Amino acid sequence: MSERLDWSRDGADWPNRTASRFVEAGGVRWHVQVAGSGPGLLLLHGTGASTHSWRDVLPRLSARHTVVAPDLPGHGFSPKPGGDGMSLPGMARSLAALLGALSVRAERGVGHSAGAAILSRMAIDRLVSPLGIVSLNGAFVPFTGPFRVFSPMAKFLASTSLAARIAASRAKDPRAVKRVLDSTGSTIDAQSAALYERLVRSPAHVAGALAMMASWDLDALWRDLPRLDVPLLLVAGSRDGTVSPSQADRVAARVRLGRVERLSGLGHLAHEESPDRVCAAIDAFFSLSP
Repeated sequence: MSERLDWSRDGADWPNRTASRFVEAGGVRWHVQVAGSGPGLLLLHGTGASTHSWRDVLPRLSARHTVVAPDLPGHGFSPKPGGDGMSLPGMARSLAALLGALSVRAERGVGHSAGAAILSRMAIDRLVSPLGIVSLNGAFVPFTGPFRVFSPMAKFLASTSLAARIAASRAKDPRAVKRVLDSTGSTIDAQSAALYERLVRSPAHVAGALAMMASWDLDALWRDLPRLDVPLLLVAGSRDGTVSPSQADRVAARVRLGRVERLSGLGHLAHEESPDRVCAAIDAFFSLSP
Protein backbone atom coordinates (compact mmCIF):
# COMPACT_ATOMS: atom_id res chain seq x y z
CA MET A 1 0.00 0.00 0.00
CA SER A 2 1.35 3.41 -0.95
CA GLU A 3 2.22 5.55 2.08
CA ARG A 4 1.93 8.90 0.31
CA LEU A 5 0.33 10.04 -2.89
CA ASP A 6 2.83 10.29 -5.72
CA TRP A 7 2.45 13.29 -8.03
CA SER A 8 3.83 11.55 -11.11
CA ARG A 9 1.37 8.69 -10.66
CA ASP A 10 -1.62 9.91 -8.62
CA GLY A 11 -1.45 13.46 -9.93
CA ALA A 12 -1.17 12.60 -13.62
CA ASP A 13 -4.85 13.39 -14.23
CA TRP A 14 -5.38 15.75 -11.27
CA PRO A 15 -8.06 18.41 -11.80
CA ASN A 16 -6.60 21.79 -12.90
CA ARG A 17 -3.14 20.19 -13.00
CA THR A 18 -1.69 22.96 -15.16
CA ALA A 19 -2.22 25.37 -12.24
CA SER A 20 -0.28 23.17 -9.82
CA ARG A 21 3.12 23.92 -8.35
CA PHE A 22 5.12 22.89 -5.27
CA VAL A 23 6.31 25.60 -2.90
CA GLU A 24 8.32 25.45 0.34
CA ALA A 25 6.93 27.86 2.95
CA GLY A 26 6.14 27.85 6.67
CA GLY A 27 7.65 24.42 7.23
CA VAL A 28 5.47 22.77 4.58
CA ARG A 29 6.22 21.62 1.04
CA TRP A 30 2.89 22.76 -0.39
CA HIS A 31 1.03 21.44 -3.36
CA VAL A 32 -0.80 24.60 -4.39
CA GLN A 33 -2.76 25.67 -7.43
CA VAL A 34 -2.48 29.28 -8.58
CA ALA A 35 -4.63 30.58 -11.41
CA GLY A 36 -6.11 33.75 -12.87
CA SER A 37 -5.51 37.43 -12.29
CA GLY A 38 -7.13 40.16 -10.26
CA PRO A 39 -7.75 40.46 -6.51
CA GLY A 40 -6.15 37.67 -4.50
CA LEU A 41 -8.54 34.97 -3.29
CA LEU A 42 -7.50 32.21 -0.87
CA LEU A 43 -9.52 29.03 -1.43
CA LEU A 44 -9.35 26.44 1.40
CA HIS A 45 -10.84 22.95 1.35
CA GLY A 46 -12.10 21.02 4.38
CA THR A 47 -10.82 18.09 6.43
CA GLY A 48 -10.17 14.95 4.39
CA ALA A 49 -10.45 16.72 1.03
CA SER A 50 -7.90 18.42 -1.26
CA THR A 51 -7.68 20.84 -4.17
CA HIS A 52 -9.69 18.36 -6.22
CA SER A 53 -12.87 19.54 -4.49
CA TRP A 54 -12.51 22.91 -6.29
CA ARG A 55 -12.39 21.13 -9.65
CA ASP A 56 -15.23 23.20 -11.16
CA VAL A 57 -15.03 26.22 -8.84
CA LEU A 58 -11.42 27.26 -9.43
CA PRO A 59 -11.80 27.91 -13.20
CA ARG A 60 -14.87 30.07 -12.55
CA LEU A 61 -13.34 32.16 -9.76
CA SER A 62 -10.00 32.55 -11.54
CA ALA A 63 -11.76 34.44 -14.33
CA ARG A 64 -11.94 37.40 -11.92
CA HIS A 65 -9.35 36.64 -9.22
CA THR A 66 -5.84 35.43 -8.59
CA VAL A 67 -6.86 32.21 -6.89
CA VAL A 68 -4.54 30.40 -4.47
CA ALA A 69 -5.85 26.91 -3.62
CA PRO A 70 -3.49 24.70 -1.56
CA ASP A 71 -3.74 21.16 -0.31
CA LEU A 72 -3.84 21.74 3.45
CA PRO A 73 -0.94 20.28 5.47
CA GLY A 74 -1.17 16.50 5.66
CA HIS A 75 -3.73 16.40 2.87
CA GLY A 76 -3.43 15.39 -0.76
CA PHE A 77 0.09 16.12 -1.98
CA SER A 78 1.10 18.42 0.93
CA PRO A 79 2.92 16.36 3.60
CA LYS A 80 2.19 16.67 7.31
CA PRO A 81 4.55 19.09 9.11
CA GLY A 82 6.01 18.64 12.55
CA GLY A 83 5.50 20.70 15.69
CA ASP A 84 2.14 22.42 15.98
CA GLY A 85 1.76 22.61 12.20
CA MET A 86 -1.53 20.65 12.26
CA SER A 87 -3.20 22.89 14.84
CA LEU A 88 -5.59 25.62 13.77
CA PRO A 89 -3.21 28.48 14.66
CA GLY A 90 -0.29 26.53 13.17
CA MET A 91 -2.09 26.06 9.85
CA ALA A 92 -3.08 29.72 9.86
CA ARG A 93 0.55 30.80 10.25
CA SER A 94 1.89 28.42 7.61
CA LEU A 95 -0.76 29.56 5.12
CA ALA A 96 0.26 33.16 5.73
CA ALA A 97 3.84 32.13 4.94
CA LEU A 98 2.66 30.47 1.72
CA LEU A 99 0.91 33.66 0.62
CA GLY A 100 4.11 35.57 1.34
CA ALA A 101 6.17 33.14 -0.72
CA LEU A 102 3.71 33.54 -3.61
CA SER A 103 3.59 37.35 -3.20
CA VAL A 104 -0.21 37.21 -3.16
CA ARG A 105 -2.33 39.35 -0.85
CA ALA A 106 -5.52 37.53 0.11
CA GLU A 107 -8.11 40.28 -0.34
CA ARG A 108 -10.88 37.68 -0.27
CA GLY A 109 -11.30 34.21 1.18
CA VAL A 110 -13.54 31.23 0.53
CA GLY A 111 -13.40 28.22 2.84
CA HIS A 112 -15.33 24.97 2.90
CA SER A 113 -16.09 23.36 6.27
CA ALA A 114 -12.82 23.48 8.28
CA GLY A 115 -11.36 25.79 5.64
CA ALA A 116 -13.77 28.51 6.77
CA ALA A 117 -12.52 28.15 10.34
CA ILE A 118 -8.92 28.54 9.18
CA LEU A 119 -9.72 31.71 7.22
CA SER A 120 -11.49 33.18 10.25
CA ARG A 121 -8.52 32.32 12.48
CA MET A 122 -6.16 34.00 10.01
CA ALA A 123 -8.30 37.17 9.97
CA ILE A 124 -8.72 37.28 13.75
CA ASP A 125 -4.96 36.88 14.21
CA ARG A 126 -4.27 39.61 11.60
CA LEU A 127 -2.36 37.21 9.38
CA VAL A 128 -4.54 38.35 6.48
CA SER A 129 -6.81 41.38 6.05
CA PRO A 130 -9.55 40.24 3.68
CA LEU A 131 -12.39 42.47 2.58
CA GLY A 132 -14.73 39.52 3.10
CA ILE A 133 -14.90 35.78 3.81
CA VAL A 134 -17.32 33.21 2.41
CA SER A 135 -17.96 30.14 4.55
CA LEU A 136 -19.34 27.13 2.67
CA ASN A 137 -20.98 24.91 5.29
CA GLY A 138 -18.37 26.15 7.74
CA ALA A 139 -17.31 24.07 10.77
CA PHE A 140 -16.99 26.57 13.63
CA VAL A 141 -18.93 25.13 16.55
CA PRO A 142 -17.13 22.99 19.19
CA PHE A 143 -18.39 19.49 19.90
CA THR A 144 -20.69 19.25 22.92
CA GLY A 145 -21.98 16.52 25.20
CA PRO A 146 -20.85 12.97 24.37
CA PHE A 147 -19.14 14.17 21.18
CA ARG A 148 -16.37 15.77 23.27
CA VAL A 149 -14.73 12.32 23.28
CA PHE A 150 -14.08 12.81 19.55
CA SER A 151 -10.92 14.88 19.95
CA PRO A 152 -9.23 12.53 22.48
CA MET A 153 -10.16 9.57 20.28
CA ALA A 154 -8.73 11.33 17.23
CA LYS A 155 -5.55 12.04 19.21
CA PHE A 156 -5.25 8.35 20.02
CA LEU A 157 -5.86 7.27 16.42
CA ALA A 158 -3.46 9.87 15.05
CA SER A 159 -0.69 8.63 17.34
CA THR A 160 -0.23 5.43 15.33
CA SER A 161 0.01 4.80 11.62
CA LEU A 162 -1.88 1.54 12.14
CA ALA A 163 -5.24 3.33 12.35
CA ALA A 164 -4.53 5.21 9.15
CA ARG A 165 -3.50 2.01 7.38
CA ILE A 166 -6.65 0.22 8.51
CA ALA A 167 -8.84 3.08 7.35
CA ALA A 168 -7.03 3.29 4.03
CA SER A 169 -7.36 -0.47 3.48
CA ARG A 170 -11.11 -0.29 4.11
CA ALA A 171 -11.33 2.48 1.55
CA LYS A 172 -10.45 -0.07 -1.11
CA ASP A 173 -14.14 -0.95 -0.94
CA PRO A 174 -15.95 1.70 -3.04
CA ARG A 175 -19.11 1.02 -1.05
CA ALA A 176 -17.44 2.25 2.14
CA VAL A 177 -16.43 5.53 0.50
CA LYS A 178 -19.90 5.88 -1.03
CA ARG A 179 -21.52 5.53 2.39
CA VAL A 180 -19.37 8.36 3.76
CA LEU A 181 -20.08 10.60 0.78
CA ASP A 182 -23.81 9.86 0.95
CA SER A 183 -23.82 10.83 4.63
CA THR A 184 -22.86 14.40 3.65
CA GLY A 185 -26.26 14.92 2.06
CA SER A 186 -24.61 15.64 -1.29
CA THR A 187 -24.79 13.85 -4.61
CA ILE A 188 -21.52 14.19 -6.51
CA ASP A 189 -20.47 12.78 -9.86
CA ALA A 190 -18.42 9.65 -10.44
CA GLN A 191 -15.18 11.52 -11.11
CA SER A 192 -15.32 13.39 -7.81
CA ALA A 193 -16.14 10.19 -5.94
CA ALA A 194 -13.20 8.41 -7.58
CA LEU A 195 -10.85 11.20 -6.48
CA TYR A 196 -12.03 10.87 -2.87
CA GLU A 197 -11.41 7.13 -3.13
CA ARG A 198 -7.88 7.82 -4.35
CA LEU A 199 -7.22 10.12 -1.42
CA VAL A 200 -8.46 7.85 1.34
CA ARG A 201 -6.54 4.87 0.01
CA SER A 202 -3.39 6.76 1.03
CA PRO A 203 -2.46 6.14 4.71
CA ALA A 204 -0.57 9.45 4.75
CA HIS A 205 -3.67 11.39 3.69
CA VAL A 206 -5.85 9.60 6.26
CA ALA A 207 -3.23 10.20 8.95
CA GLY A 208 -3.18 13.90 8.02
CA ALA A 209 -6.94 14.20 8.39
CA LEU A 210 -6.82 12.42 11.76
CA ALA A 211 -3.94 14.61 12.97
CA MET A 212 -5.85 17.73 11.94
CA MET A 213 -8.94 16.67 13.92
CA ALA A 214 -6.81 15.71 16.90
CA SER A 215 -4.92 19.01 16.97
CA TRP A 216 -7.75 21.49 16.60
CA ASP A 217 -9.24 23.60 19.40
CA LEU A 218 -12.58 24.97 18.19
CA ASP A 219 -13.39 26.22 21.69
CA ALA A 220 -10.71 28.90 21.30
CA LEU A 221 -12.02 29.92 17.87
CA TRP A 222 -15.61 30.08 19.17
CA ARG A 223 -14.45 32.29 22.03
CA ASP A 224 -12.61 34.61 19.63
CA LEU A 225 -15.26 34.84 16.89
CA PRO A 226 -16.67 38.18 18.16
CA ARG A 227 -13.27 39.67 17.24
CA LEU A 228 -13.82 38.83 13.56
CA ASP A 229 -14.38 42.26 12.04
CA VAL A 230 -14.77 41.49 8.33
CA PRO A 231 -18.00 40.68 6.44
CA LEU A 232 -18.77 36.96 6.66
CA LEU A 233 -21.22 35.19 4.36
CA LEU A 234 -22.33 31.85 5.78
CA VAL A 235 -23.58 29.70 2.90
CA ALA A 236 -25.49 26.70 4.27
CA GLY A 237 -26.75 23.76 2.25
CA SER A 238 -30.21 22.78 3.45
CA ARG A 239 -29.38 19.05 3.18
CA ASP A 240 -25.98 19.19 4.89
CA GLY A 241 -25.57 15.96 6.84
CA THR A 242 -22.11 16.82 8.21
CA VAL A 243 -22.51 20.33 9.68
CA SER A 244 -26.03 21.23 10.75
CA PRO A 245 -27.32 24.21 8.71
CA SER A 246 -28.51 25.73 12.00
CA GLN A 247 -24.87 26.28 12.98
CA ALA A 248 -24.68 29.08 10.41
CA ASP A 249 -27.31 31.02 12.38
CA ARG A 250 -25.36 30.56 15.61
CA VAL A 251 -22.17 31.85 13.99
CA ALA A 252 -23.95 34.81 12.35
CA ALA A 253 -25.30 35.82 15.75
CA ARG A 254 -21.81 35.71 17.23
CA VAL A 255 -20.02 37.95 14.71
CA ARG A 256 -20.67 41.60 13.94
CA LEU A 257 -20.84 41.37 10.14
CA GLY A 258 -22.28 37.92 9.49
CA ARG A 259 -25.25 36.89 7.40
CA VAL A 260 -26.64 33.55 6.25
CA GLU A 261 -27.61 32.39 2.77
CA ARG A 262 -29.25 28.98 2.42
CA LEU A 263 -28.97 26.86 -0.70
CA SER A 264 -31.96 24.55 -0.91
CA GLY A 265 -31.45 20.94 -1.94
CA LEU A 266 -27.67 20.94 -1.49
CA GLY A 267 -25.54 19.09 1.06
CA HIS A 268 -22.13 19.50 2.67
CA LEU A 269 -20.32 19.30 -0.69
CA ALA A 270 -22.53 21.99 -2.23
CA HIS A 271 -19.66 23.47 -4.25
CA GLU A 272 -19.11 20.10 -5.93
CA GLU A 273 -22.82 19.47 -6.53
CA SER A 274 -23.66 22.88 -7.96
CA PRO A 275 -20.59 25.04 -8.67
CA ASP A 276 -22.69 27.53 -10.62
CA ARG A 277 -25.01 28.26 -7.69
CA VAL A 278 -22.16 28.47 -5.21
CA CYS A 279 -20.04 30.74 -7.44
CA ALA A 280 -23.05 32.98 -8.04
CA ALA A 281 -23.41 33.42 -4.27
CA ILE A 282 -19.69 34.13 -3.93
CA ASP A 283 -19.66 36.66 -6.77
CA ALA A 284 -22.75 38.46 -5.46
CA PHE A 285 -21.26 38.74 -1.98
CA PHE A 286 -17.90 40.08 -3.11
CA SER A 287 -19.55 42.58 -5.46
CA LEU A 288 -21.35 44.01 -2.42
CA SER A 289 -18.37 43.87 -0.06
CA PRO A 290 -16.37 47.07 0.44
